[in-house]
Amino acid sequence: MKNITLIVMLLLAGNLAAQSSIEKITKELSFEKKSPDNAVIIANINGYIKVEGYEGDKIMVEVTKTVRGKTQARLDKGKQEIQLGVIDRADTLILFVESPCNKFGKFRKKTNDRWNGEGWCYNWNNNCENCTEEYDYTMDFTVKVPSSVSVAVSTVNQGDIDVAKVSGSVLANNVNGSIKLQSLMREAVASTINGDVDIEYTKNPQKDCRFYSLNGNINAWFQKGLAANMSFESFNGSFYTNIDKLDALPVSVEKDNTEKGVKYKVSDSRYKIGTGGTAFLDFETFNGNVYLKEK
Repeated sequence: MKNITLIVMLLLAGNLAAQSSIEKITKELSFEKKSPDNAVIIANINGYIKVEGYEGDKIMVEVTKTVRGKTQARLDKGKQEIQLGVIDRADTLILFVESPCNKFGKFRKKTNDRWNGEGWCYNWNNNCENCTEEYDYTMDFTVKVPSSVSVAVSTVNQGDIDVAKVSGSVLANNVNGSIKLQSLMREAVASTINGDVDIEYTKNPQKDCRFYSLNGNINAWFQKGLAANMSFESFNGSFYTNIDKLDALPVSVEKDNTEKGVKYKVSDSRYKIGTGGTAFLDFETFNGNVYLKEK
């Protein structure tokens, strides 16, 4: 008990010794080229992301930057090094966290042992040798966007993702946090490792969607009369629905040529919802359940 008490006291002493700084960053941005393909990308590392669509044409950005350091010098270093980055691609606006240890930009993606195009992401290999951040920080994003835009958001630690009232497509990736997508009208992809995925549609999608959680439940709400095909895959989870008409589809066999040889993936957990349709809904968990319901 004495050892435990000593450890707690040391932790408290360490927390009390840390110094912190909170800064509000606000920006008003607009698209140089306005089109139906306008998109907003938000790439965070530590902190939450909240996006809400509205009827205006500006992108209203508010970021709360919190930096903690054990000394004033470390605190000042964090305040200087951690900044909000903005990339203007005419029809696409990208918001990201500038950090000396993680470079953000265009990188080639590698999937299934092959290079598969380019995308905007962080280079998690340190930008410089022995790069260490001598402070802790969070960047919490609250962003208002024109409701018609498409949105792609991602974060890693210390925050959830919440997107609402966006009529464009939505892509959301998290690691240690939940994802909530509300008032959806188009295709969406949501993936997290440790957290729930909550999906709510005001208009059923017409294109493919994918929802994944490793250690959480997937709660998906659709409008009455959902017509789509779907698949469900889980190791320890179960599938629940209030939809009466659910028919099994034929077994699917996917073939992929890799450097190690031909790889086959066989899936028999495929179903037709209602009359079926053009949209394919893919649900996957490892340690969680899937709840698919009509309102």
